[in-house]
Amino acid sequence: MGVSGIGEKYRCNICGNEVEVTKVGGGALECCGEEMELIK
Repeated sequence: MGVSGIGEKYRCNICGNEVEVTKVGGGALECCGEEMELIK
């Protein structure tokens, strides 16, 4: 799953880091070696 929109929030299920998208550049966000989960 890749980033699709500004303002989306993602969380790492391993360390708990959270990020908010400010610019869509394509691709997927990863942390601790795994893809981050989209927070709905």
